[in-house]
Order: sequence, then structure tokens, then C-alpha cells
Amino acid sequence: MQKQAHPAPRLVLASTSVYRKELLSRLGVPFEVAAPEVDETPLSGETAAQTSERLAIAKAQALAARFPASLIIGSDQVALLNGEQLGKPGTHARAVAQLQAMRGQSIDFHTALALHNTATGQTQSVVDITRVTMRNYTDAQIESYLQREQPYNCAGSAKTEGLGVVMIASIEGRDPAAIIGLPLIELVSMLNAEQFALL
Repeated sequence: MQKQAHPAPRLVLASTSVYRKELLSRLGVPFEVAAPEVDETPLSGETAAQTSERLAIAKAQALAARFPASLIIGSDQVALLNGEQLGKPGTHARAVAQLQAMRGQSIDFHTALALHNTATGQTQSVVDITRVTMRNYTDAQIESYLQREQPYNCAGSAKTEGLGVVMIASIEGRDPAAIIGLPLIELVSMLNAEQFALL
């Protein structure tokens, strides 16, 4: 009697970010999208790496009950400038302040990735660090950029996948997708470890 093949687990992206969705679609596999309900406030004494990793894991695990027999992807990004965490600005005024503080500086973007297997309860996680050096842009350029792109839900207030690239002098990292919000190279390694077929 032949063994029945187990169906492949569903792949779920625990994010409503259009940028993360676009990145994941590059792998050419079907997936679902769902919004995790997670408080993104940093905890006292946490490093940027710890904050981003904790939140990525929390996002992936938050959807476990809704998606049995699934692989759930969580991701979070925290920018670090001179020892201070920069989250999503949320408002125009805070975005102006972030971009003024970042002018001519190097910022380390900690992009955490978690993959939670709801069937086994196992979670893989990793933090990818990308260093971004900003140009010496003017206050007028900051205002023009924010009016055109309104990146208020983006850590550090500048989207590399959009017009924010005008504000950037250089990017150093191992995974070009990480700075946009989803480290695909690490994700492929995690999916391979779960024997999830990509090609």
C-alpha cells in the first residue's frame, strides 16, 4: 500500500506591507497575506537586533491559530543611528526630524526574519544588518521628498525602493532585499530547512 503524500504546507506572510508582498512574490510560490496584531513598542534595554527579532517572531507566531499546517513568515525592521532606535515616524514632523538627524550619517538597519511552522511549533529566526549612508541633503529636499513619497510607515523615513534612493549615498549589505524589509536569501535557507520546494 502506497504512503499518502502529505500536502505542502501553506505559506503565509504575516504582513500587510505591499513591499514585503512584492518581495515574496519574487520566489514564484503561492502564498497568503494576513495582518498580525502585534505591539511594536521596543522594550526597555533591548538592542535594535533584539527588538526586530522579537517582533518578527511575535508576528509569525501571532497567526499560528488561524493557519494550521502552515509556514508563517514574520519580519520587522529597526534602524539604529548613533545608538538610538528609529522606528516608523508615523507623522510628517517626526519624519523630518529623522531625516535631519540622519543627514550625512550611517544608519544600521536591523531586518529580522522569522519562519514559524505551525505544525511542529518550531520557529527559525535571524537578523540581517544593512548599513546605509545618507547624503548631505538640504531641508528643502527633505520637505520635497516627504511631500512626494510620504514614507511615514517606513523605519528611518526613506524608502530605498522609491524616491528615497536620492537621499542615499551608499548601501552595504549581503542581501539587497533586506533593506526593503524581507531578507530573501535568508528566507530561502529557512524554507529549504523546512523542505519547502521552491524550484
